Amino acid sequence: MNLAKVSANGQITVPVEIRRLLGLKSGDKILFFQKQDGEVVVSNASAQAIRRAQAAFADAADTMGISSEEDVQALVDEIRYGKD
Repeated sequence: MNLAKVSANGQITVPVEIRRLLGLKSGDKILFFQKQDGEVVVSNASAQAIRRAQAAFADAADTMGISSEEDVQALVDEIRYGKD
């Protein structure tokens, strides 16, 4: 368990163990959200955005026939250099 004190301005210092756990770096944004049971959850907003993007593109590789790193590189090359 970690404890943080709220300053007069409403600021807190996130304990180092929690920063490491959430992968927080200077300038990152923290997301606070309340679950239905009232519990407040703290999350790395950047990581949340990445997870949402991953979910949005979850089936894109299958749809495009991409199944390996070589397929990805071929697609990048095609976009960079045009079709042969």
